[in-house]
Amino acid sequence: MALAARLQRFLPLRRGAAPGSWLPTGTSGSRGQCGPRRFRVSEVIRNPGTFKRGLLISALSYLGFETYQVVSQAAVVHAIAKVEEILEQADYLYESGETEKLYQLLTQYKESEDAELLWRLARASRDIAQLSKTSEEEKKLLVYEALEYAKRALEKNESNYAAHKWYAICISDVGDYEGIKVKIANAYIIKEHFEKAIELNPKDATSIHLMGIWCYTFAEMPWYQRRIAQVLFATPPSSTYEEALGYFHRAEHVDPNFYSKNLLLLGKTYLKLHNKKLAAFWLMKAKDYPPHTEEDKQVNTEAAQLLTGFSDKN
Repeated sequence: MALAARLQRFLPLRRGAAPGSWLPTGTSGSRGQCGPRRFRVSEVIRNPGTFKRGLLISALSYLGFETYQVVSQAAVVHAIAKVEEILEQADYLYESGETEKLYQLLTQYKESEDAELLWRLARASRDIAQLSKTSEEEKKLLVYEALEYAKRALEKNESNYAAHKWYAICISDVGDYEGIKVKIANAYIIKEHFEKAIELNPKDATSIHLMGIWCYTFAEMPWYQRRIAQVLFATPPSSTYEEALGYFHRAEHVDPNFYSKNLLLLGKTYLKLHNKKLAAFWLMKAKDYPPHTEEDKQVNTEAAQLLTGFSDKN
């Protein structure tokens, strides 16, 4: 009965025909005209097979369309579920410090259109580039590769805070290969995307930390770079150690002890501000930070060296 009801809606009634008669209408005209042929009652009685075949074709077409819709919806649900599964695996590998396994996993999906997957691939590419065993030639290729993934992530979803964050990071990395002029010019773009990332997600400690690094970098810019910036730009990028310190503390407030480098930079910034007591406090925390990645180990070493410098001077 359900199929009959659907077919009754699917097949138009001939004008004047009673509901339930199911007589298909067509375009009237001569034999040579295109379009469905009108069936007469007498023809249906004489040739019931013709009517049944027409009815069967219509039914199959309708059911085929419904099946296509169901299959399409199932495919979309399956694709979403698969992406979610990949992201879970990727996040687990990242938290476990499995840099190379993470990169191998995500590069299988480098043609993806999903922004969440693409920015993670940008991060993984950059992390591989940062490994000490990566050659300089490979590092350069990976840095540009990471930028391409980040750019695609941003194109797919401009409301994704992580896409803005990693796009800014990758532009900064590329600047190391394109000269001081490009690097300074990119500084404005980098700041804009970090600020956008913070606006989209004020609870992301990493974006706040990166704004702190931006400020720290321009606070300690060498005089010759500052002079180049003044020649190239009417208002060159600039900042202060106090501004950098504000961002590092804000990041620590949002997510305490989230990142070894934030602890290290708190210590280094206090050193720049000649506050040795607070510098020693944060450097000690950086030295004792449990290392999960190669970067954490480098931070441990640098913090220990800076603390040793305190002892030598005393």
